[in-house]
Amino acid sequence: MSGTAIAPLAIDVVSDVMCPWCYIGKRRLEKALALAAPLAVAVRWRPYQLDPTLPPEGKDRGAYLSDKFGDPGRIAAMHERLSETGAAEGIAFDFAAIRVSPNTLDAHRLSRWALTAGVQDAVIEALFRAYFVEGRNVGDQEVLVAIAAEAGMEPEVVARLLAGDADRARIEEEVALARRVGVTGVPTFILADRYAVVGAQAAETIAEALAAVARETAENGDS
Repeated sequence: MSGTAIAPLAIDVVSDVMCPWCYIGKRRLEKALALAAPLAVAVRWRPYQLDPTLPPEGKDRGAYLSDKFGDPGRIAAMHERLSETGAAEGIAFDFAAIRVSPNTLDAHRLSRWALTAGVQDAVIEALFRAYFVEGRNVGDQEVLVAIAAEAGMEPEVVARLLAGDADRARIEEEVALARRVGVTGVPTFILADRYAVVGAQAAETIAEALAAVARETAENGDS
């Protein structure tokens, strides 16, 4: 035995904060990590935009859903299913509270800075909760600054960065790259830069994938 420490298993979660299944996927990943313990992992949230064509100010939620899905009955059934699934995962979805479908590019910029600051998980959790539980507009820069401050980031620095174009091109490039490599739906969990689990799979399914990748990594001597 060399005594060399084994590097944590990398988990990149390609996700959009306006995606309800991504919020459910976060809860299921958390359960999977508990099932897979004591496996060491490093989780990073990567950007994806379900609708990059939304204007910076977003769009009226009712109009957006009507344009996208049409039938009000279909929308109601979708929300009912999501509410039931979310409740089972401890998420109190409040779709009626959502007034704006946001452009999420700035939220992804904040997520990127939060990773550098070591508080990305807290910021991602706050973004999901703000949008899906509290009905706040996560495309609004004032909302994003408040979320950053709650997570311990410097609000003045975040406000200044959001007011400019810092990392805007990087986020757009990363979203484009995800599409080029075949990510067509989110959440997508990329394990060890090689394997993908697509969709908000059951916690047990994710845990099994983590264990399998960890075994293969160990057998191959990867570090």
